Amino acid sequence: MNTKKFFIGGIVGGIIYLLLGWLAYGKLLVDYFSKHHGITSGFMRDPTAMPFLAYLILGNLLSGFLLAYVFAKATVNSFGSGLVAGGIIGFLVSSGYDCINYATTTLMSRPEILADVITYTIISAITGAIIGAIGSGKE
Repeated sequence: MNTKKFFIGGIVGGIIYLLLGWLAYGKLLVDYFSKHHGITSGFMRDPTAMPFLAYLILGNLLSGFLLAYVFAKATVNSFGSGLVAGGIIGFLVSSGYDCINYATTTLMSRPEILADVITYTIISAITGAIIGAIGSGKE
């Protein structure tokens, strides 16, 4: 595994996850998610409040490093292969998490799960494409 590409891919991936997540969840779909939550309401925190912003950044960085690690092990090293692999990983991670969350809590509704899975899959595919492109550079 190329350690330099892993770290660069992980950091860039984390930044892309953070920016696309802010755009999708924080701007474009915020009204949809506020209207389609589960039966539990009033549970959202202000993610910009400290120390929660630090956890938001950390979570996105860890997601970027997850893709970078899997890509390094699977030799995903192009824009196209990163797009496909990122989309598959995003779909599996979000579907698994959301189904367990729906089965064990009242935080999410089924329409919210569907929207979240689609959104996270697209964000992961885009992030994966960028990490894959980073992996295509010369050693």
